[in-house]
Amino acid sequence: MQAGHGTNNDTTSAASDDFSAWVGRTETVVEEISAGRVAALAATLDYDAAPAAGTGLPPGWQWLFFNPTVRRRELGSDGHPQRGGFLPPVTLPRRMWAGSRLIYHAPLLIGTEASRTSEILKVESKTGQSGTLTFVTVRHTHAMGGQRCIEEEQDIVYRSPPAPGAAAPPKKPAPERATWSEEIIPDTTLLFRYSALTFNGHRIHYDRPYAVGEEGYPDLVVHGPLTATLLQGLAVRAQPSRRLVRFSFRGLSPLFVSRSFRIEAALVEGKPNELALWARADDGDLSMQATAVFDAG
Repeated sequence: MQAGHGTNNDTTSAASDDFSAWVGRTETVVEEISAGRVAALAATLDYDAAPAAGTGLPPGWQWLFFNPTVRRRELGSDGHPQRGGFLPPVTLPRRMWAGSRLIYHAPLLIGTEASRTSEILKVESKTGQSGTLTFVTVRHTHAMGGQRCIEEEQDIVYRSPPAPGAAAPPKKPAPERATWSEEIIPDTTLLFRYSALTFNGHRIHYDRPYAVGEEGYPDLVVHGPLTATLLQGLAVRAQPSRRLVRFSFRGLSPLFVSRSFRIEAALVEGKPNELALWARADDGDLSMQATAVFDAG
């Protein structure tokens, strides 16, 4: 249950192509790390048992919490909150969470109140072969009892839709050197439950006519943070005696409902505490790449 919500510290408007007034803007959200919601994600991911109250939240599961809970009338046509609240009012229609860099200092304890303070670090617009892009970098700091627990720099990308008849961007094949590999079959129930648990209204994850007709995808899209959470779970299972201290990921191409994919990992040569991880689409293409760094154990 959300216990409180901070407000923006700067209400200055910015011109449509100048978002410098948003840089430095902050927001703080306070919320209990609910054991019930943790149990619901454990069931969604088909775990035999949920992490218990008082234990540490698994890596990536912090994305269940601190999400905006705006009223339905304040949503845009895509299901996201309308532009111009905490995030700048970028008018480009497509928004995606492109990647993150995380540092795990200490665990968030299940059943305990925690906070997340967010700050906009950078807003940049570029024009390239794929059209106009705007990049927003946000730093999230999670804390509990006055202790900093998780730091994250999140990259959000806004872009224009592809021109009619434009060629799809080239894809990369996934590596063939996996030591650990698990198959995931993302059905509609998985996508629905994850959207509900994260209060994510983006229609590309549950509204197929919208995803296909408005955003041009072939089917419903698997959530990027869900894939990143699965990769972190694989990393922890691959190195069970060590603590994950850093994780970074970058999305390269989307995964789609009912199309199996594999989450895979291999040790990085010459770096015994580091894993390379990736998500392999059903056609062998690289969908997401990631790196996990562990303590010495």
